[in-house]
Amino acid sequence: MKHTVRPVRWSGGAAVALATVLLVTSCSGTAQPNGAHTTSATAGTEGHGAHGKAAAPPPAAALRASERFVNLTLPQPYKPAAPSGATDEYRCFLVDPKLTDRAFLTGSQFLPQNTDIVHHAIIFQIGPDKAEAARGLDANTPGEGWTCFGDAGIDDGAWIGHWAPGANETLLTQKVGYPMPPGSQLIMQVHYNLLATEGRSADTDQSAIRLRLTDGKADLKPLVTARLVAPIELPCTAEESGPLCDREAAVRDVVHRFGDQAGKTVAGLNRFCNDAKPPAASTTQHCERKIEGNGTVYAVAGHMHLLGRSIKVELNPGTPGAQNLLDIPNYNFDEQAIRPLAKPVTVKAGDTLKVTCTHDAGLRKQLPALRDLPARYVVWGEGTADEMCLGLLIMSPSS
Repeated sequence: MKHTVRPVRWSGGAAVALATVLLVTSCSGTAQPNGAHTTSATAGTEGHGAHGKAAAPPPAAALRASERFVNLTLPQPYKPAAPSGATDEYRCFLVDPKLTDRAFLTGSQFLPQNTDIVHHAIIFQIGPDKAEAARGLDANTPGEGWTCFGDAGIDDGAWIGHWAPGANETLLTQKVGYPMPPGSQLIMQVHYNLLATEGRSADTDQSAIRLRLTDGKADLKPLVTARLVAPIELPCTAEESGPLCDREAAVRDVVHRFGDQAGKTVAGLNRFCNDAKPPAASTTQHCERKIEGNGTVYAVAGHMHLLGRSIKVELNPGTPGAQNLLDIPNYNFDEQAIRPLAKPVTVKAGDTLKVTCTHDAGLRKQLPALRDLPARYVVWGEGTADEMCLGLLIMSPSS
């Protein structure tokens, strides 16, 4: 995948997102029928404490007709090492489900082995035509896997699953699933955050994933994951100061830590959402675009980092038929899950989708994970101390 910015469209069974950018789903509170959520963290730092709360996933739900489990584990323990003086590493690992026949992925549960350092994970599926390139990349990179800031490192990887604190397997009741052709390979992209383990040298991880697969002959509609992103332009508070409170210095710092693609993402989001000009620095940013294809949305999620306060995904805002697909007025980083809609929502070519995020730089001084870091103007970035605004739609395209 490349860091380019495009309209929302889906074709050929693969979602093409607003931007090819990272991350994971996150939500908070108790699901409401309209997709809204509530939580008790109204003004303080509850729900913004950190990540990595150790908790075993609940027992797997019973297998349904024609389903089976496939468990995959990283071949060897991996010891993350953040580059360029950063505190985050994104590492991709190739795992083989050994599919000899067509199948559908109907559920998945990522199983982090070391929650002190595992921040989130995204699971990408690549076809057999990309498997050789992935094996070559793996073989030519020292250690297990390869560094993969910004994407899976292999073109055309399809986002089929993810995990973050509080996220467990979500099973949709409709007859839907992610297509898995024979010979498909999976890339597990794991975000390691090392803020909590600085000074320790023995922290390794050997995470796993449990796949729920069903017979490819089943009459299931194919799922895709479409992504909605908005830029981040969050200034330092009036009480803060320092060299990184300058926007250009902050962008250069993100590029230093994560490479040129990080700067291209910042510029690309503003080009796509704001006609190339950065919006005025503000706690709230949004992006909206027209849909270029028909489909049905079954579930939604949203993601920000520790400075996130609220996130919303709207369909056709400002019109008589407007709907909130996701509304989290009090975001909780430590309670992240996919939210099935009470009733699937049909979207049509020409409809508008809008994602809106509010962040609070004042949380920086209140959170143990961030309080000792220098103040900064926050733009889109892949580190825990950076921010994101990402909405996810789990949906099936219509032909």
